Order: sequence, then C-alpha cells, then structure tokens
Amino acid sequence: MLHRITLIPGDGIGPEVTASARKIVDASGVKIEWDIVQAGAAVIEEYGTPLPDYVLDSIKKNKTALKGPVTTPVGKGFRSVNVTLRQTLNLYSNIRPVKTYEGVKSRYDNVDLVIFRENTEDLYAGIEHMVSGDIAESIKIISKKASDRIVRAAFDYARKHNRKKVTAVHKANIMKLSDGLFLKCAKNIADEYNDIEFEDVIVDAMSMKLVLNPENYDVLVMPNLYGDILSDMASGLVGGLGLMPGANIGEDGAVFEPAHGSAPDIAGQNKANPSAAILTAVMMLNHIGESEAAEKIEKALAETIREGLCLTEDLGGSAGTTEFTEEVIKKMSI
Repeated sequence: MLHRITLIPGDGIGPEVTASARKIVDASGVKIEWDIVQAGAAVIEEYGTPLPDYVLDSIKKNKTALKGPVTTPVGKGFRSVNVTLRQTLNLYSNIRPVKTYEGVKSRYDNVDLVIFRENTEDLYAGIEHMVSGDIAESIKIISKKASDRIVRAAFDYARKHNRKKVTAVHKANIMKLSDGLFLKCAKNIADEYNDIEFEDVIVDAMSMKLVLNPENYDVLVMPNLYGDILSDMASGLVGGLGLMPGANIGEDGAVFEPAHGSAPDIAGQNKANPSAAILTAVMMLNHIGESEAAEKIEKALAETIREGLCLTEDLGGSAGTTEFTEEVIKKMSI
C-alpha cells in the first residue's frame, strides 16, 4: 500500500534528524510518497507567516505528517508553529512515550510510561494581555469537552496496549474551578473503565514521585502546561529529550514530531542524535497500520544503542548522525 505523508523538515537540526528518520523508514520497505513542505522562520519573508496555508493544506489532505523541530522565539517574535498547528488542526492529544533503552546511561533501567497531554487549551490558548505597564495577565482555559476527550484517549490507549493504570495529574487543590473541572471529568471517565486502575496526583507531588519511583507509573494524563513540563522532566529519567518521540493526534489527522527542540548550536554539524525522530517515525508507522516495519525499526535502533559501537556524542559515542543512521539500517537487515 502506498502512503502519502507530509514531511516538514523544520529548522536547526530538524532537516538532519527528519532525513535520518525518512531514510530508515524508506529502508524498511514501507512505500511512502513524501510531500515535503517548509515551515518556520525561513519562510516568513516569502509568505509573511512561519506557517503558510500550503503546509496546513498538505496535512489536511494527507491526514498524516512527520515534522522536525521548529525554533520558537522566546518572549518575542512569532507564535509557536507547534502550538498553532495543534490548535488549527485540533490535534488535541499529545502522546509522549518515556522508555529506557539498554546502553543509555541513566539512573533508572525500568521506566516505561506514556504521557497524554491535552494539546489545545490551558494557558497555551494564548489569551493574555497587559493589564498595565508592569502587570501582564494570562487566562487559563479548561473545558469539559477537551478534558473528557484527552482522558478518554488515555484510557483507550491503556486498554488497547494492555496498560494497567491511568494517573490524572492536576492542581485542583489550588485551582479548584479549572483544574477541579479537569479532575471531575477524569473521575467520571474513569468510572467507564473498571478494568483499568485509576488514581489522581497533584502535579508537584507527581514530580517527586516520578523521580523517586518512575516504575510505579504507566499512563499519565494531564492539562497542557503540566504535560509540557513533566514530559521533559520524564525524559531526563531515560537519558534526555534525544530519546523522546511524540505524536499529536486529532479526529481528522496526526502530526508526529520529536519532543526535543531545534538545537541550532549544532545544526549542520552531523552531531544530532536522530533517535527521537526515528522513534517518532515508529509511532507514525504504527498509526498508519505498518506495525511490522515499526517493530523492525525499533528493534534495530534498540540494538544499535545496546551494542554501543556507533553512538552520537550525547549518547557517549563519537559517531555522526549519518553514521548512526546507517548503523540502524544495517541492523534492520540482520
């Protein structure tokens, strides 16, 4: 079967890591016609926006996209392309698996959890203004609709993948209305899934518990801001963001992107670790029904890391992005 998939290389190390993922996917035997489109700072001069309409049109048409990181200016400049994509396309479910791989230096060796982050509202709705010259205000939006569907997505995933527990993360002890609504929705949805254990944990306590005993957690679901912070923190349990893939899934489409940033300081130097992009492509392949190829790629990547003979600098080796990519492809054929 031929799949048509949108490819957004991004900027910084984005073109390098997406090229790696693409090469490996193509080597797996899956037939893909890549529709390559550009987004980010490089297209602003020509289109007046970092996210031209043709990018959105391509994703809407193909339903699936593989995306590299796009740099977001801090405190000024254009709004995050990532956030705009998620909200415009209603990609409400941000899924980030956190998993240890043998051969990666880490304090833990038994982490295997998945974070579900609501993707469309909370403080990321972007409703903010200046109250006066020295006071700024942001508005936190939590709705029943968005809360219900992200919690249901987490429980459906748990059931499909034989996960045993879902943990809702919140701050309802302080934000009794907004986070209180999220928690109420989570509890109501949990009642429909009696085969899966449910608990709720306050977000600051969750941070401590993840560091102390990450093996106690399975599927975590939470509002947007907490999901952004805790998924980055959780990546530190398994070796860093270079090993964390991500998916943004809605009812009418999906955009797959690694959780890490664009790392412009090492762009173009053949130093980037493409593992997160490769694992993101694995998620994408599972999503489009190419599970056999997905399993083959993940096994080859895991064996490359475990063997430790051809690793990028951040993993303790001296290999470049291209050499690492070729090693994974080599392992796929064994």
